[in-house]
Amino acid sequence: MFRKKGLCCAIACSAILIVGCDEKEELVEETNLIEEQTVPATAEVELPYVTPFTGENVADEITTRPIIATINNHPAARPQSGIGSADVIYEMLAEGNVTRLLALFQSEIPDNIGPIRSARDYFIEIAEGLDAFYIAHGYSPEAQMMLANGVVDNINGMQYDGSIFKRSSDRVAPHNSYIAGENIEIAAEKVNASLLYQKKVSYNFYEPDERAKIGVQANSVTVKYSNYDSFNSLYTYNADTNTYSRQCADEITTDYLTNEPIELSNVLFFEMNHSIIDNAGRRSIDITSGGTAYVFQEGMMREVRWENIDGVLKAVEEDGSEVKLVPGHTWIHFVPTNPGIAASVTYS
Repeated sequence: MFRKKGLCCAIACSAILIVGCDEKEELVEETNLIEEQTVPATAEVELPYVTPFTGENVADEITTRPIIATINNHPAARPQSGIGSADVIYEMLAEGNVTRLLALFQSEIPDNIGPIRSARDYFIEIAEGLDAFYIAHGYSPEAQMMLANGVVDNINGMQYDGSIFKRSSDRVAPHNSYIAGENIEIAAEKVNASLLYQKKVSYNFYEPDERAKIGVQANSVTVKYSNYDSFNSLYTYNADTNTYSRQCADEITTDYLTNEPIELSNVLFFEMNHSIIDNAGRRSIDITSGGTAYVFQEGMMREVRWENIDGVLKAVEEDGSEVKLVPGHTWIHFVPTNPGIAASVTYS
């Protein structure tokens, strides 16, 4: 760089000695030309890697395995912390008509995650299929046995309440247990778990020159779990941002950490068989058999199927190929076969 500047000065001085005063205008033009030639061009920054669950280009390769946390979705737990950073959120019934969230973090780990709630057997099965490090606070009897048997690497607030898990003073239990993003690595060390991304699971995404404008136009979609509106949701498509906003119980879903509404590129619904297994109203959900699925992208809706492919739940086309997702964040609902996806999910 310095050699280039010295050369420019020498050329400019030579020009001054050679030309006369009546050639000042020509000298100015020549000097400006030399200076312009020394300005480096701004190179376009390449982002060579793609995030496995959002399909977005990033500068650095993803080396951390997925992190899955059970997030409380009770009205007293809202707004939740960190959900805006989740690559994928799975929402499903836990007991009664109450839903819980499984938030998958990989491309970004937020400063705080929660409120954290208890594990269920099908939560653990999902984490196992994704080879995720699993975070929960509490467990059902079936889940407790699975965790004790080491089905997944995990940390649980029952053993680390007050240390790795912290209680918020502005909410009451069980709606106030959180884990800081910086504590996840500490948690993994406590249970001798690796956070390296070894099972290379991912979703399939559209390329930049491809479009997802397939199906029937649908700018809004509603999912109804019961007559109790607290767990029913509305998604509205915004053509300007090419994303969906979410409302639950007539309130915009926001991330407590940022106070910003979440933005979703894909909203999916998987129809699954649900059954009640105990007097507490806990459920069993069949996440292996496959079934009908709805996919909402870019203001369009289409019906496909979902399958459990090597433990990972994915939407698939008629020919068995994976449905492509629009790069960005995804929300996936599990809806019961009774009353069925057509009755539970409506759109216009």
